Amino acid sequence: MFSVITPLALGWIAGTALQLQQAQLWAGEVYWGLGAAALAIAFAVIRFMRVLAGVRMQIAVGLALVCVLSGVLAFAQAGARASHYAQSALNPALEGRTLHVVGIVANLPQRMEDSARFRFEVESARDNDGALVQLPSQLLLGWYGSRLNGSDDKVQAPPADLRPGDRWQLAVRLKAPHGHINPHGFDYELWLWEQGLQATGYVRNGAKDAPPQWLGSTWAHPVERLRQRVRSAIDARVADRATAGIVAALLVGDQAAIERADWDVFRATGVAHLMAISGLHITGLAWLAAVCVGWLWRRSDVWSPTKPWSLWLPAPIAASACAAMVALAYAVFTGWGVPAQRTVWMLGVVTLLRVYGLRWPWVQVWLSVCAVVLALDPWALMQAGFWLSFVAVGVLFASGSHAPASTLWAAAQRMWREQWLMSVCLAPLTLLLFHQVSVVGLFANLLAVPWVTLVVTPLCLLGLVLPFAWGMAAEALQWLVWGLKACAGVSWAQWSAPAAPLWAGAAALVGMGVWAVRVPMWLRWFGVALVMPVLSWHTPRPAHGTFELVAADMGQGHAVLVRTATHSLLYDTGPRYSAETDAGQRVLVPLLRAWGERLDRIVISHQDSDHS
Repeated sequence: MFSVITPLALGWIAGTALQLQQAQLWAGEVYWGLGAAALAIAFAVIRFMRVLAGVRMQIAVGLALVCVLSGVLAFAQAGARASHYAQSALNPALEGRTLHVVGIVANLPQRMEDSARFRFEVESARDNDGALVQLPSQLLLGWYGSRLNGSDDKVQAPPADLRPGDRWQLAVRLKAPHGHINPHGFDYELWLWEQGLQATGYVRNGAKDAPPQWLGSTWAHPVERLRQRVRSAIDARVADRATAGIVAALLVGDQAAIERADWDVFRATGVAHLMAISGLHITGLAWLAAVCVGWLWRRSDVWSPTKPWSLWLPAPIAASACAAMVALAYAVFTGWGVPAQRTVWMLGVVTLLRVYGLRWPWVQVWLSVCAVVLALDPWALMQAGFWLSFVAVGVLFASGSHAPASTLWAAAQRMWREQWLMSVCLAPLTLLLFHQVSVVGLFANLLAVPWVTLVVTPLCLLGLVLPFAWGMAAEALQWLVWGLKACAGVSWAQWSAPAAPLWAGAAALVGMGVWAVRVPMWLRWFGVALVMPVLSWHTPRPAHGTFELVAADMGQGHAVLVRTATHSLLYDTGPRYSAETDAGQRVLVPLLRAWGERLDRIVISHQDSDHS
């Protein structure tokens, strides 16, 4: 019966991936009709399955039909959702006009210098004439102070206590999502689409604008409100702003609280996955909950001698169910990212299997969780976190590292083997996604994983009950950051490679899988050979006597890359957006890294901020 799960999951993953490659959406009715047809065919196949009783290869035909119908349903579901979502886009006639919007702050505001950026849930909107206008339900707004406005006019800076759940009336100017269109750069428009944001804008807060008005608090978004309370409590307890940001990221998932300099260190040492809410943190908390509940459940006859709890629910099932619920609660509290989703659904599947006394092959569990995540969020397939998360878990499953260790020495040996596998198998994927890999990542992770998992994260969680523990967590983090900075300071800490074509990336993924599986060594070396095109790829350069000119897209600003057969020159370097980000970080470095460029000259035309 459960053999149907694998083709069902495979079909769903393939159908979602196929729909995401559509250059243009069809009408929503087409997707609904396609889904209805797939369901009708599936019902007919089930109803008349006896007709196939005499057909040879009946099982293979049935599984192939399941895979195809599942793919069609996934294709239709993703397309229908995208079509429905696109219909609520911002009316172009409203772009650039001052609108008066009433709504609720819907997430934890991100603060930068004297500004804030936040999601705004629209309740009503009017133009300057008082006429009602239709806006998307979710907006991404920036509320800037005088320094980031670039003006000396008197403005009302965002309040320090801007909180989720607060209702405001704001004068705003909006525009449709627009990001920089650069090869291999961050796709801002895709990120906004994934977040359900169909308009961005800023609060009009000058002397001639209607002042922002606070209209009171609501019960909306209680989880986000709780996250902000915890974030404020951490700031009050931890004096060092940079360390407080890391504590907040580990506890409430506020990755924006980590300063840019620290992110650079974490990326250079390959431990960035630890500085956010990852599956490792959630699994550790779930394991602790399972151990505690299991211990209490087995001893329930002490306080309930007549009716021990184990008589109506076995202790292993109770422990697994509690672990899954704790993981779900913590994942929701920390922002519900893709790694958190993957962990929650995998724990949920394992719990259900334990309840029904079933044992599925790891491939079936892995594919089922992938399909569940994509059914809930089809666009997760286009996130780097999805690939890193699921490939890492797949590598651990394939290598047999999911079995429990019997002794401390066995646990240490398994940890070394897991980190070695992660470093080797994820290196090609990291190169494909980010065009760089940490050379010191193996050593840095051996240092950081046990320290963050066993010391820092438990202290962060303990701070929810005993706030002084946050100070201890901050001190432990300072020692860790000091060691990571030493690792990142060596000249060979990172290695970059140009962006390889799709065929090379696909070969590298197959090679990683072959290396992770327990197969003969000669076959593993074949997997290494499949990875070599990614490691040795060079971006083609212009022919001798010709040149190539690339004008980087960065909005207001200017930067031009000139490439010849043997040299590269950069003319101007674009604007500085804030102390935390600039065009060099956001646009030029990813572009140069993806092409494997080494600049021979940089020319600055003049000192205006959008050129230098």
